[in-house]
Amino acid sequence: MFAKRQSALAAAAGQAPGSGASGPGFGPLIRFLKRPMVAVGAAGLLTLGAAALFLVVLGDPRAGMPSARVALSREAPPPAEAASAYEVFAADVFALYQDPSALPEGMAAEAAIITLPDGTRAAGGAGITAPVLPARPLPPAPVAGLSRPGPDGPLPVIAPDGRTPATAYARPFQPDGRPRVALIVGGLGLNAATTRAAIERLPAEVTLGFVPHAEGLQGWIDLARAHGHEVLIELPLEPTGYPDNDPGPYTLLAGEGPEAMEAKLDWILSRAQGYFGLTNYLGDRFAASDVAAADLMSTLRERGLAFIDDGTLARRPGAFARATATTVIDETQTPAAIIGRLNALEAAAKTRGQALGAGFSYPVTVEAAARWTAGLNARGVQLAPASAMTRRPGR
Repeated sequence: MFAKRQSALAAAAGQAPGSGASGPGFGPLIRFLKRPMVAVGAAGLLTLGAAALFLVVLGDPRAGMPSARVALSREAPPPAEAASAYEVFAADVFALYQDPSALPEGMAAEAAIITLPDGTRAAGGAGITAPVLPARPLPPAPVAGLSRPGPDGPLPVIAPDGRTPATAYARPFQPDGRPRVALIVGGLGLNAATTRAAIERLPAEVTLGFVPHAEGLQGWIDLARAHGHEVLIELPLEPTGYPDNDPGPYTLLAGEGPEAMEAKLDWILSRAQGYFGLTNYLGDRFAASDVAAADLMSTLRERGLAFIDDGTLARRPGAFARATATTVIDETQTPAAIIGRLNALEAAAKTRGQALGAGFSYPVTVEAAARWTAGLNARGVQLAPASAMTRRPGR
């Protein structure tokens, strides 16, 4: 076999190049390529190959020609900004006060969350935006003759001439015959930003309640009176669930004896001067004790102090002067809910002749109260200090 292959190679070795192309070895291939369908396919492949070779060797025939590429995309619309407190309370004010559902479209009441300058959030929106009001000062405290030294500081007393803290430190009020409404805003003295806002932005007729444990309490009371506000001190009273539900140090307990209660009460009363009375902080369990409630009211009567509660001690008479709030305005801390309660308070005043409401110094409460009170006069209601709602027992 090897010799035959050598002979065939030797026989073809002297032939010119290509002269053997038509020899017996290539005949079948040539005949296959001559078929019409194969020829057409081969031509197509040849054309594609030539084009590819052209691009590889010469590059893109459009290279160097001017061109531009544009990215087409649809940007998402910017998110709608939450309504600020000012926008909520200033938009269509009269309709808003009469009907909380009258907020403009897209302006949800819950969107008007107030943010304090220190970053504290109370209920996004802006800070308290109600305007600062001109001061309408009350005489500075203390008033001579209305205190005596105590173990922890000056204690309020009835002066020898009969003057009392309940009258001397109250804001003077002259009724004009219209329905009157009063409002107490409490919990002040712990947050400086909110306390200052309440003092400067609420009308002088709004009564302010201060926490006895507040640092610099006398300074806050002096500032409040310099702006015209009468002042109450909050009295922590035992609630249900105490001590897990704890109003704070010096809480008066229903089951403690009179000496222990007197010592705690003396500490609270000696924290500052210039208040006309006290108001409760919690205290439903304390209020259930006939003995404890009677002892407290007797002590306040002897010292010439008023007592105004938020409804917790409504059936407990006593103190030198007495009143009970009919509405707590901010159990739900949204603008719509608070405005609804303030509307109810206003309606009660028009029906009964007078009404007293109470709230806590949440920023949203201060904002709502400032804007609501600004329109009371135009709506035929007189704003009064809370002291004007008190009555002497037996009178």
